[in-house]
Amino acid sequence: MIEKAVALPWLILVASGVLEAVWANALSRTEGFQRPMPSLVFLVALVGSMAGLGYAVQTLPVGTAYAVWVGIGVALTIAYSAMSGQEPISAVRVLLLVGLVGCIVGLKITD
Repeated sequence: MIEKAVALPWLILVASGVLEAVWANALSRTEGFQRPMPSLVFLVALVGSMAGLGYAVQTLPVGTAYAVWVGIGVALTIAYSAMSGQEPISAVRVLLLVGLVGCIVGLKITD
């Protein structure tokens, strides 16, 4: 069984990765920070994402934590952009995303 002290930084890191995708997608909608609501979502998600990453690296190896954080953010940002029609989707892109997620899982497993 995973100890609570070990699991919490990982849970916060995953949530921070999700928030990274939120702020990245919100940023694309701010129109140069001219639109208030997407700008507010961007700012709140950015602060939450960075705070969570900062918390996680106090316990987890910084290289692994950063790779997981970025990987989750990238994968979710691309997936959301593809599902909303903002980016093209192809079999090659899906395979590359699956490979990215596989590498992230591998980093976690070897930690």
